[in-house]
Amino acid sequence: MTHWHELFEAARPAFAQQRTFERARVLGLSALACLGRHTLSGLLCTAGQQFHDWSAAYRLFERERLDPETLWAAVRQSLLAQLPPCAPLVLLLDDTLCRKRGRHIHGTSWRRDPLGPAFTDNFVWASRFLQLSLALPERFDAPASLARAIPIDLQPAPSPRKPAKNAPPESWQAWRTASASASLSRLGASRISVLRAQLDAQPGGAERPLLVCADRAFTCRPVLRQLPSRTTLVGRLRKDARLYAPPTPQPQNPGRGRQRGYGDRLRTPEQYRQDEALPWQTVRACAAGNTYDFQVKVVTPVRWKAAGVGRDLLLLLVRPLSYRPRQGARRLYHRPLYLICTDPGLSPAQILQAYLWRWEIELNFRDQKTLLGFGQPQVRTEAAVRTTAAFYVFCYALLLLALHRCQMVHLPLPPPRWRRQPPSRPLQRISTAQAISLLRANLWAQALGLTNKNGFAVVRPAAQSPPQIQYAVPSALLTASG
Repeated sequence: MTHWHELFEAARPAFAQQRTFERARVLGLSALACLGRHTLSGLLCTAGQQFHDWSAAYRLFERERLDPETLWAAVRQSLLAQLPPCAPLVLLLDDTLCRKRGRHIHGTSWRRDPLGPAFTDNFVWASRFLQLSLALPERFDAPASLARAIPIDLQPAPSPRKPAKNAPPESWQAWRTASASASLSRLGASRISVLRAQLDAQPGGAERPLLVCADRAFTCRPVLRQLPSRTTLVGRLRKDARLYAPPTPQPQNPGRGRQRGYGDRLRTPEQYRQDEALPWQTVRACAAGNTYDFQVKVVTPVRWKAAGVGRDLLLLLVRPLSYRPRQGARRLYHRPLYLICTDPGLSPAQILQAYLWRWEIELNFRDQKTLLGFGQPQVRTEAAVRTTAAFYVFCYALLLLALHRCQMVHLPLPPPRWRRQPPSRPLQRISTAQAISLLRANLWAQALGLTNKNGFAVVRPAAQSPPQIQYAVPSALLTASG
């Protein structure tokens, strides 16, 4: 609780008034301790303010009495203080959907359901957000280490409304222009540039290299061609991508005209993987709570037309891993992984470890939706939708930072034997649900006045006869929360 309050105090400039700041602090703790639906009314009931005027809490988000950019700046400064000086920053980039039902909620539209079956496309009515997270490694001195993703930015990514069929041609042209500028890849490229500029403005931030890890949706022309300086992209590539060799000096300028930017056509990533003449290399990296040996192939330098002329790339091929769905079953294999890196000077171990950390942002989305109630506030306007989403994710980021400050990367006590992980996964860290339970127990113990919450109390009964069973509401409450 002390570390969480200190981190929230660092975000005081994001609020115009002190009473607005105190109201937001109460709502932030309620968002973590709420047991029901995480609507604004649910947060007020958790704080014991259900019999007060609710309009002040709604005006906090409706009238934009908090600045999301200042909130994220406080998170970035606290996160950079935990990292060593001049250490590279691993940025994780992805989008997510929040399912909605109201047709008048700002930014909602029909979206393709990523959880639908592979043989068909399902559509859901939802709002889309783009999130950026920074990887916080558990061990800075080890090349292979686990990491936890800390959200540092959240932006709504709505699509412009499509005009009617009988609309004038000017409306259709304006819609096409707005759709091209509001694409997810262009929004991701702009947020990467903004983050790079914000890092350069901070003391010592210009010396930190930025390593962006993204999936196939962001490994495209708008992102690759707008990368700022001191920024590297590691993205997933298609197995049939057209790659080219750099041009040789002889045919580079055969006569008049511009110089050649691409050489001969190379093989596809899938053909490189099937080539037995290209040797495999062994690389160690951490994933899923353990350290594994991965077999990789490196092809460099290569060029890709989506990345632009004159940019040499590194192609990293990862052999699929084998697994058994259950004991005694036959061995199955994952799909191979094809990665492209804009900095050929990076080692294969650093590239692979950074991309394996990208899965942490998927865990962020799961925790934000299932535990923090991300997307559950019943608001409609553009300002309220944007500020409530940023505030919920901001409270979640402070919780993860407070865990790291307390040095509670793993559980303080060993779990019972029936909950322990198998020997294949010895590194078990504390989950978000367990962290929220510890926060609730700490918060409610202070409210109930318990002084021996973390110790043992010696009770010596005065009489020799055993006392009758008494109902202890505080003990039952804290036991149920844990």
